[in-house]
Amino acid sequence: MFDRLILAEIDQLKAQLDALRPLPKALLNNLREVYDVRLTHNSTAIEGNTLTQSETQIVLEKGITVSGKSLKDHLEVVNHAQAITFIRDLAQTKESISEWEIRQIHSLICRGDAEAGVYRTINVMAAGSDHRYPDHLQVADLMNQFIHWLQSPTGLHPVELASEVHYRFVTIHPFHDGNGRTARLLMNLILLRFGYPIVVLKVVERSAYIDRITTWRLGDDAPLKQMIAQAAKASLEEVLDLAQ
Repeated sequence: MFDRLILAEIDQLKAQLDALRPLPKALLNNLREVYDVRLTHNSTAIEGNTLTQSETQIVLEKGITVSGKSLKDHLEVVNHAQAITFIRDLAQTKESISEWEIRQIHSLICRGDAEAGVYRTINVMAAGSDHRYPDHLQVADLMNQFIHWLQSPTGLHPVELASEVHYRFVTIHPFHDGNGRTARLLMNLILLRFGYPIVVLKVVERSAYIDRITTWRLGDDAPLKQMIAQAAKASLEEVLDLAQ
C-alpha cells in the first residue's frame, strides 16, 4: 500500500521552497546544469549507455568525446540533454500535452534514427520477460486514450499524477525504442509544470525500478509510486539545502 504520508512531507518541502522563490539566477543556472547531467546520465544508463556521470558532464559541457566510448553513447546523452531543454521550455507554457509534444520529445531523444517520433509498426516484448506489449495496431487508439486522460482533471497529487503518466506511457510502449527515456521525461514535464525540481530515478536502482513497473502491471501501484515519491522528496531536500 502506498504510504501517503510521504506526500504530506513533499507538500511541506514544496511549500518551503516556494517561500524562497524567486531563487537567485546563479543558483538556478547551477541547478539546471547539475540536474541536466544527472538526469541524462541516469536515464540513458538505465537503457545501457556506458558513459559515467563525469563523462556525461564532459560531453555535455565541453562538447568533446571520451576515448573508448561509442559514438552512439555520445549521441544519446547529447540528444537527451536537448530533450530536457525542450521539456523545460514546454513546462513554462500552458499548452496541453498532446501527441505532438510526445512525438517531439521522442524525436529529440532518438534524433538520427529513422523511427524517431514514429509509432512502432511491429509487436514487441519486454526484455527479460514474457510480457507482450499491446499490438502495434492498437497503439494509435491507446495513445489517443492516454492523451484524453492526460488532458482531463484527475484530482491526483502532482507526484502521483507524474507516476501515473510514467506508468501508463511505458505500458503502451508506443515506440520501438526510447520509451523509458520518454516516460521519465514526461514524468518530469508534469513535475516541472507544478513547480517541482527535476526528479532522477537512479541507474543503481535499475533492477528495483523495472521490478516495480512489473509489480504495477500485476496490480500493485504502491512500490513504483513510493520510489518516485522518494526521488521527488530527495530533489526537494537537496534544492532546499542549497537555497537556504
